[in-house]
Amino acid sequence: MKLAVLFPGVGYHIDKPLLYYAKELAARLGYELAEAKYGELPSGIRGSAEKMRAAFEAALAGATESLRGVEWEKYDELLFIAKSIGTAVSAETAKRLGLRTRNIYYTPVRETFLFPLQEGIAFHGTADAWVTTREVQEGCAACGIKLFVTEGANHSMETEDALENIRILGGIMEKTAAYIKGEAAEGGRWEEQ
Repeated sequence: MKLAVLFPGVGYHIDKPLLYYAKELAARLGYELAEAKYGELPSGIRGSAEKMRAAFEAALAGATESLRGVEWEKYDELLFIAKSIGTAVSAETAKRLGLRTRNIYYTPVRETFLFPLQEGIAFHGTADAWVTTREVQEGCAACGIKLFVTEGANHSMETEDALENIRILGGIMEKTAAYIKGEAAEGGRWEEQ
């Protein structure tokens, strides 16, 4: 049996494009689904280490509580699909529970790389206001995470051009599907760093 667990971001819930379509792909590829729920998180966290820490602690507590009923041992494969602060929460959740996971890290934040990351792929846009491209490149390289960088995309992996956003999303989902299936995620105009 296979389980995919979704870890949303702050304000980026599972019905937004990256997580919505990743969830759909995982379900169609035979994964049961679970969602980490955080409850109320502090606002205005970008740029404030103190508020980011408070948001992380609240998100981790919410995730722990909402996933309490999961019978982890019955699954042969665990896939964690995380966005933004959820990338840090998913890493710490796996560590605390002693789980071996495969991971999709959508737009990791600076704090993500303070936690022990397991194998996976990551996506980052060069216009992400939460973290620099260099920080993400160095963090992913240090952890052996395959990184795909999209020029001009923001923290939601979007630009000001709606049609371009659809193309970006399509490319990300192709790579996501390939990773979920255990295939190499190659090609496209997104540069692997």
